[in-house]
Formats: sequence, C-alpha cells, structure tokens
Amino acid sequence: MVCVLALALGITYLLLHKSNPGTQTQDAKDVPLSVSSKTSAFNRSFANVLDNYFKLSEDFITGDTSRISITAAKLSQSVDSIRFEQFKADTSVVETAVSLAQSIPGEIAGLRGEKTLELKKREFNMITADLYSLIRVVKYDGSIIYHMSCATAFADSTAGDWLSATKKIANPYEGGNRPADKGKLSDCGELKDSLHFTAPVSE
Repeated sequence: MVCVLALALGITYLLLHKSNPGTQTQDAKDVPLSVSSKTSAFNRSFANVLDNYFKLSEDFITGDTSRISITAAKLSQSVDSIRFEQFKADTSVVETAVSLAQSIPGEIAGLRGEKTLELKKREFNMITADLYSLIRVVKYDGSIIYHMSCATAFADSTAGDWLSATKKIANPYEGGNRPADKGKLSDCGELKDSLHFTAPVSE
C-alpha cells in the first residue's frame, strides 16, 4: 500500500512539472528592454548634428547673420542625415524621435527666412527645444550635453535656452544686442540640466 501511494505521488509530481516546462527559465528571459541600443554609426551622425548646432550657437554670439544662414543650412542637412536605421528601440520611441527630427529642418528654414536677428534667435530657441527633446528620446550617449537658459533673453523678458558641450556660459542671445544690453546678457545664463546617458552593455 505504501509503495502504491509513493508511486502515485511520484506520477502526480512529474505531471505537474511537465505541464509547464521551462517556466522559470522563460520568466528569467522575458525581461523588457529598459534602454535603447544605438550603433557607432548612429552616434557619429548625431554627433555631427550637435557639432553644427554648437557652431550655430557660436555664430549667434558673434551676430554674423551670413554665417548663421550658412551654418543653419549645414545643421539642417546633418539632421536629415541622422542614421535612424541604426537606432534600435521600441517602435513608439523611434517614431517619436523621427518626428522630432523631421520638425527641425522646417524651423531652420524659418530661421533662415527671418529678416531680423531677433526673430532668428526666436527660431533658434525653438530648434533648441526640439533638439533637447530629441536627445532625451534617443538617450544620446556620445557626450554630456548641458542645457542652459537665460531668463531675459528677449526684449519681452521671454527666456531663451541653448545647448552646450561645456558648463561655460556663452550666451547666443547676446550677439547683435544694443551696447547697453550686452553686459547684462553676457552674464545671463544658468545650467538647467545635464544630459548624460550611459551606453547599454551588450550581452
């Protein structure tokens, strides 16, 4: 009787575990991705965008409208050349990134079309906002990007933001202003955020 009972218990144990083979192993493997994956080709193309943006910011500091137009055109081309096919992430993340990138060339065209430096700066402010959002969406990990702001960048006291490769305050909204305003704007700027995303470790 004892042998029969033991045999029955053994069979029951085997049947229960056979009905869910590899459950624990499968649970361990089905971990959602918490980070996106970018290739070196994507990072190089994105770094080119940032380089052209930083040059544009420098042109605004000098107030050279001819240089601003030339550099803005280069920025537009580099944005169009971002290697999104090398950006591996959830579909919704990729679509959001592409949408943000597609809006920037239109704003650059608006910047180049404006007749006054003041209006060009307002377009630059909008470009900055979209590029800042794009960096956060793709979690660019090629370098640290600093998000700066001047609370009184415009005559109506509207704030103006810009991105920088360093913590040094170099206000692009200063260029071309009246002499009476230059000293005030040159000191205007604060660090709002620093974007530093760690590259994912491949398994």
